[in-house]
Amino acid sequence: MKPEELLKKAVLNLGKKSPFYYYVLLGMKIVPSKSIRNLKISFSTTGDVMLLYNPEALEKKHVRMVEALLLHEVMHVIFQHFRIKPKDERDRKIWDLAMDAAINQYIPELAAFGVPLDVLVKEGHSVDNDTLFVLPPEWMMFENAETYHRWILDEMERLGRYDVEVVSEFREGVDDHSGLFEEDFPVEMILELTKDRTKKAFNIFGDSLPSGVKREIQLLLENPELDWKTLIRRFFGISIKADRYTTPLRPNRRYDHLPGWRNEYLSRVAVVIDTSGSIVEKELNQFVSELERLAGILKEEIWLVQVDRNVTSVVRYRSGDWRDLEIVGGGSTDLQPAVDYSEKVLRAEGTIVFTDGHTDVPFARRRILFVLSRFHNEDFQKEARRMYGKDAVVVLS
Repeated sequence: MKPEELLKKAVLNLGKKSPFYYYVLLGMKIVPSKSIRNLKISFSTTGDVMLLYNPEALEKKHVRMVEALLLHEVMHVIFQHFRIKPKDERDRKIWDLAMDAAINQYIPELAAFGVPLDVLVKEGHSVDNDTLFVLPPEWMMFENAETYHRWILDEMERLGRYDVEVVSEFREGVDDHSGLFEEDFPVEMILELTKDRTKKAFNIFGDSLPSGVKREIQLLLENPELDWKTLIRRFFGISIKADRYTTPLRPNRRYDHLPGWRNEYLSRVAVVIDTSGSIVEKELNQFVSELERLAGILKEEIWLVQVDRNVTSVVRYRSGDWRDLEIVGGGSTDLQPAVDYSEKVLRAEGTIVFTDGHTDVPFARRRILFVLSRFHNEDFQKEARRMYGKDAVVVLS
């Protein structure tokens, strides 16, 4: 069978199995290219998603494997992996493993040839065969790429070794993520275009997806509305030192021939989420979506406090933790216990409160920011602005 016919058959077969992925795939431009190894996602300067394929490589594969590889590439786009920005080449190779682990667990044809991340890290090298599809550790199924990336880094530090270069060499013929990490493509334009098509597909065919994929897409489709970078800068007047690094842009006061030091500052913040009975599921999803964006901006653990009439849960929250987040509450509403806990126990510089405002405005001794849901109490909004100023309240649409 000719490569073009094989690819066409694989696309049609994928459509029969999963209309959702087929609909997303139809929004991509499929382009032959002998310069790539196998299949590769790339983007044009106008925001078009292009699926490149090597005809000679596909010609040697069974149609079911081509279907699986197509699905793998589509899921890179659906999971928005093009938004990941590795720090350096070594970090890029770690992200390669993390992204594939997040995807391959949902594709049986690839999982059949898979090797769990913990085996790779424990042995410190790849397997002996020439095709390596990475899977998550058995006790960490259905997580996202960010979670697996963090786990790999933690495990590398614990073991004091891990030859990511060797693993990368064994994977050279498997997948090519370089197109996801290009610096010059319009990320925001691509994000809007792909989210729009994914949302349409999800509204029609979303119920047929595996629960893990469905939940992942639900959160990714939630549009964080707030510019947290601006809000945090405006919210905090004083920040704590988080990191210190050299920079040639600042002269060294002691040694002229050496670069100077620059301190990076982050804010110590606690987030309170109102989980009382008046909060509906859509509001909670929106709160968690904004929390996830905030965690990504701060790039540090955040104290997360849940409250109804009392504090019901206090945990450290990091980007990606929403998958294991258990919502505790459902009773009447009193925000004061949570604000007191944030200031007196956690000693946070400031507290961000997600609520619908169907309660009294709490008293805060330090900085406080109220993020109100669309179905908020207007009286709460007016009183909070009177007590703490106009900039102390933002409303989600």
